[in-house]
Amino acid sequence: MSISLKEARKTNYWLKILIATEKHLEPRLLSLLNESNELISIIHAIIKNTKSKN
Repeated sequence: MSISLKEARKTNYWLKILIATEKHLEPRLLSLLNESNELISIIHAIIKNTKSKN
């Protein structure tokens, strides 16, 4: 699971770079960034819950 979190964070990083450099794509990229943030939160919660159960 931690690999998933790492990859989601990388995706988030690249989306932020694209938003900063490609202003004409910003509206679409912002929605993808929001989804990416939600996925990071979900994955983080899964990891936290899994570790607490072990």
